Amino acid sequence: MIATDAAELLDLSDPDVVADPYPAFEALRAEAPVAWYSGLGIWVATSHAACSQVLRERALGRIFRPREPEREWETFNWLHADSILDSEPPKHTRLRRLVQSAFSRGHVSRLGPRIEQLTAGLLDDCAAHLAADGSFDVIANLAEPLPVLVIAELLGWPEADRHLLRPWSQAIVKMYELNRTPEQEAEAVAASAEFAAYVENLAAERVSGTGDDLLSDLVAVRDGSDRLSTHELVATAVLLLNAGHEASVNGFGNGLASLLASGAEPGAPEPLVEEMLRHDSPLQLFERTATRDVTIGDVTVAEGQKIAALLGAANRDPAVFDAPDEFRPDRDPNPHLAFGAGIHFCIGAPLARLEMQTSVAALLARYGRLEVVDAVRRPTFVLRGYERLALRPAR
Repeated sequence: MIATDAAELLDLSDPDVVADPYPAFEALRAEAPVAWYSGLGIWVATSHAACSQVLRERALGRIFRPREPEREWETFNWLHADSILDSEPPKHTRLRRLVQSAFSRGHVSRLGPRIEQLTAGLLDDCAAHLAADGSFDVIANLAEPLPVLVIAELLGWPEADRHLLRPWSQAIVKMYELNRTPEQEAEAVAASAEFAAYVENLAAERVSGTGDDLLSDLVAVRDGSDRLSTHELVATAVLLLNAGHEASVNGFGNGLASLLASGAEPGAPEPLVEEMLRHDSPLQLFERTATRDVTIGDVTVAEGQKIAALLGAANRDPAVFDAPDEFRPDRDPNPHLAFGAGIHFCIGAPLARLEMQTSVAALLARYGRLEVVDAVRRPTFVLRGYERLALRPAR
């Protein structure tokens, strides 16, 4: 018998709960660290221990099931079926080995100076877009464009077509929300097809292997006779943009808002960024499916049932984090789960960290103390972030 229905304490149809889910997380964690959510038909884990187990348990898999049988969904389906994120061993092991081999050729370190240049240019743009009250939207003018520009640099994307990347990513990621509309689904499917076709054509131009970008290395990477198929290569490029873009934008905006609300001194960028990611996590829900009966906490997740790790709840667990609702820029240790854990730990985490450390340090160095003039949350739960965060130098 299921004693606690998570929906009674965590009503995700309530805009106020979506805007600030942390009190509901706290109540649910205290009642049942793993509970059944009747509205979604899945189990949800809210404690750090239970979420960590969900992420690491090999009996729980990322089992991708095609969304629709119709032909127009074909590209969307294989983009997920052939991605690292939605694959399990042995396929996942093979894909991650090949992609990590390409990534390990110094791509993150070579981008360091370029990220500094891009950040400086965008901060100049912020100054050029000041409102009458002296404020600027840090999401539109810095947080949104920077990760797209960085991924474009990483992949060697033609400058003339970089404007295509943000709309494609923004359309596709709406598919992962709990309350998506049919119109959003159609837009995501169309964006998937356009994005995949472009990457496939771009990869075909890189077969010479003479470029120093990641896409050229993905085309050329081999492990013996093994290499990425065309679908696997395209799925990897699309995943890098979608995951890297959303995590960086939302991690930066959420974390910066938390920092400014706390009034704390930012301190060194490395621990600051880890606390930005922990305190208001950009990804709130990561779903897995049981491949056999498995015990998580004190409940049994039956074969075929789904369980979601609520990462924002895990990262506010008082059993792991002292005063978890407080924003502490120098928090140490900080074993947050914002990038996941286990075999699906985010492969782009080093790049995301470098981006955030560089951009937040440059922003604060340029403007000193900042204050929030206007803040508008996205009405989404899974990918948590701001649509607008207007700032100005503190008066």
